[in-house]
Amino acid sequence: MGAPAVATSGPEPGGDLPPADAGIAEGRPVRNVWTIARREFAAYFVSPIAYAVAVIFFLILGLFFNYVDLPQQAYYATVADVFSRVTTISLFIAPALTMRLIAEERRSRTLELLLTAPIRDSELILGKFLAGLGFYLVLVALASIYPLILFAFGNPDPRLLITGYIGVVLFGAALIALGTLASTLSQNQILAFFAGFGMVLALMLVGAPARVAGPQMGEVLRALAINSHLADFQMGILDTRHVVYFLSLTVAALFLATRVLEGRRWSG
Repeated sequence: MGAPAVATSGPEPGGDLPPADAGIAEGRPVRNVWTIARREFAAYFVSPIAYAVAVIFFLILGLFFNYVDLPQQAYYATVADVFSRVTTISLFIAPALTMRLIAEERRSRTLELLLTAPIRDSELILGKFLAGLGFYLVLVALASIYPLILFAFGNPDPRLLITGYIGVVLFGAALIALGTLASTLSQNQILAFFAGFGMVLALMLVGAPARVAGPQMGEVLRALAINSHLADFQMGILDTRHVVYFLSLTVAALFLATRVLEGRRWSG
């Protein structure tokens, strides 16, 4: 990890972006994370996939809002539904945003360049994760128009908006972390997408047999199920157990992603 950075002959594929190791310095973890995050975040804005993901996100959300949510009369149910739509669409959006983070570096062989630069694997993973989370938060911020419309024309409890957004951000962070982990497992972006989606799907389905698994095992399965930690946020309830769950899942996924990358470093 202390080896000198290797110079590149020009910009990386995907626009006029700086070389993969530009700005990286030994013993400067915060700077290294910021350098990676800034470069990857900028890469989203020259990626047709990112724009396609954004269009699909707002198209589906807008259709549901106009033809399903607005006609409803119960305000509280409608706000909960809007946040439910965002989290449901995020199941597909997050893997699409993260599938290229490491997989593309492996395919274009720039990962080897980064692995010879004076940067820790954890710094690389964290920088990639923050870039993906940043772009996801841009989408969520732009989508704020939908619940704010309901907020403006109703008489709501502000907690619905606050806890709803906290839930969306925590859920999104966990999904982006899992997607980052999936992207370390393959150099094929499509496989990385399905791996990331599969991880989330497994965490959703793990609670399905809870009713027939017995009291103790049922509680364990429900505690592991990612969807069982969302409902309270959408109904204006902030429970620290749910916050701890999503933060723990995010940290665990990033830890595993770092270990996978370290294994690749030592395997050559």
